[in-house]
Amino acid sequence: MPRKAGYDLGYDDYGDYDDYGYDEDADEAYGDNPDVDGYVEEETPKVFQTASKPGTWSCPICTFANDEDLSACDICGVLRDPVVSNNGNNKKSASFKIDSVLQEDLVKFGKHSAMKFPQGNTMELSSSGISEKKEKVNQLPSKNKLKAPSASVPEVGQPSSYGRNGSSLDDDNLQTLNNSFNKVKMSAGSGSSQNRVSTQKAKSVSPYKPEKWMLPEQDGKLTQLNLAIVGHVDSGKSTLSGRLLNLLGRISQKEMHKYEKEAKQQGKGSFAFAWAMDESAEERERGITMTVGVAYFDSKKYHVVVLDSPGHKDFVPNMISGATQADAAILVIDASMGAFEAGIDANGGQTREHAQLIRSFGVDQVIVAVNKMDVVGYAKERFDSIKSQLGLFLRSCGFKDSFLSWIPLSAMENQNLVTAASDARLSSWYEGPYLLDAVDSLQPPVRDVSKPLRMPICDFIKSQSLGQLAVSGKLESGALRNGSKVMVLPYGDVATVRTIERDSKPCSVARSGDNVAVSLQGIDANRVMAGGVLCHPDFPVAIASCFELKVLVLDVVMPILIGSQIEFHVHHAKEAARVKKIVSLLDQKTGKVSKKAPRCLTSKQSALIEVNLDAAVCVEEFSECRALGRVFLRSSGRTIAVGIITRIIE
Repeated sequence: MPRKAGYDLGYDDYGDYDDYGYDEDADEAYGDNPDVDGYVEEETPKVFQTASKPGTWSCPICTFANDEDLSACDICGVLRDPVVSNNGNNKKSASFKIDSVLQEDLVKFGKHSAMKFPQGNTMELSSSGISEKKEKVNQLPSKNKLKAPSASVPEVGQPSSYGRNGSSLDDDNLQTLNNSFNKVKMSAGSGSSQNRVSTQKAKSVSPYKPEKWMLPEQDGKLTQLNLAIVGHVDSGKSTLSGRLLNLLGRISQKEMHKYEKEAKQQGKGSFAFAWAMDESAEERERGITMTVGVAYFDSKKYHVVVLDSPGHKDFVPNMISGATQADAAILVIDASMGAFEAGIDANGGQTREHAQLIRSFGVDQVIVAVNKMDVVGYAKERFDSIKSQLGLFLRSCGFKDSFLSWIPLSAMENQNLVTAASDARLSSWYEGPYLLDAVDSLQPPVRDVSKPLRMPICDFIKSQSLGQLAVSGKLESGALRNGSKVMVLPYGDVATVRTIERDSKPCSVARSGDNVAVSLQGIDANRVMAGGVLCHPDFPVAIASCFELKVLVLDVVMPILIGSQIEFHVHHAKEAARVKKIVSLLDQKTGKVSKKAPRCLTSKQSALIEVNLDAAVCVEEFSECRALGRVFLRSSGRTIAVGIITRIIE
């Protein structure tokens, strides 16, 4: 009869029997005399008794009447407490037979277990009794370790000399078995500890070390600068970008003539330079930028990546997705009467919101380009008025005067862009740098190649030159080269880099700070999404939906409450979220907790909060990767708070 599955503790050497009672040979040997050693009772069910008879003791669990000389219940195996030793003295000891070790086995399957132990072998316990017994039971050895020394085990079907509980073992064998059992328990305990240590070592990740090819090369190439063009709607951002590209030779005269002709046909002749950036039919028809346009030009010091951002309030999420890659920014201001005031207005002014957003992007160097100065006749008074009002607001956002440059210009009239102003009305009172000179005066950005690869996916690209699947974005840290293995999150598939393009030109290596298009192979297009992240296969980013944030509340109409529904923006990902908990208010000067568990948050308050997202996103704590740790909270078409991820809640 095979061993039951419930007995998978493996005491093979103690015998497997065809039945749970005695055999005929044993019955003939011992007869019906219960005084003979090894006498086996018939397999008749025992009736539980509620009262103890003389010479018996009642089990406190099953109430069975056991013989006085038994130290444990013959039915459930529970120890008799206290147990009087039979060695003739009055010393009390807590001892039990190995036959009664498996209490759970006896309770579940009855008295006659398939695992047989020598009846006479006892194990001495301390006063803790049952608790220590349970520990010993949990440490029972595996079947390939516990062997009965010098004990012959009868084969199945042969007469057994052990009787029911194997009482024919002599004292030497009992002592040997006892020692062996104790040694096995000690080795089993030490073995489990060693396994835990080795498992922890296997799970530990060694520190990331960049390879030699990842380090930046001093080959005389221009440093890349990601420059965001931001500002209120209709302030002339796209026109300024197109004019710069035309003056620097990035747009040929033939292409420019084409744009002028098409713009005049639609009655929008002044939009010719803007059409160099706004290429979609909808953008040209509506006359506004809807997505972030990307272009390139070279200055004396930098290879500049222009990120032309939409200014309309309906497309602020697109602005966040694109301009979050910026190293510096040009804040374009419309100098015409009423336009500047509309942009700086607290109710829907995009000059205010864009300034707050780029500061939360980590941008601290800003060129304030006061555009359309030709409309106001290049009046110095108008420029000074804008500078004083806007400067006060920018300082309140955290910008320093030493990192702000103020430049009056006119994109349509080509005044003060790539050369000094030629109009006497402007040159008579302004002697500062022109726009391109101010770009070269910016401090070079710091690139981090000492950390693992992190590239948030901005968009999909389908190009004949790149192949079937390509993704675009900015390398926030690390480096890439052709043939590199990358993990594409959040799905976790591993792909191979096929080709890399920078500035629409193939390259072999891309490093931190580069805006590139990466062609991937070995991955399904359905497993790639905007808002995902390319990362090192051995150092993936976290994928979570619950975070602790340190936020600064902007100008809000309604206070932020627990349970408030918000839009959660991080790098190129956007998800619906809910405020789970407002942990505390923070003092903006010291950063210390000023009040715990406030009921709501109002304008200009700094706080620690917890948010829950409807779906998980790829993030990292701000201390690990700044680009993947900056967040923006929006509601009802407005940005209500900006902040950083301080803790990822698993």
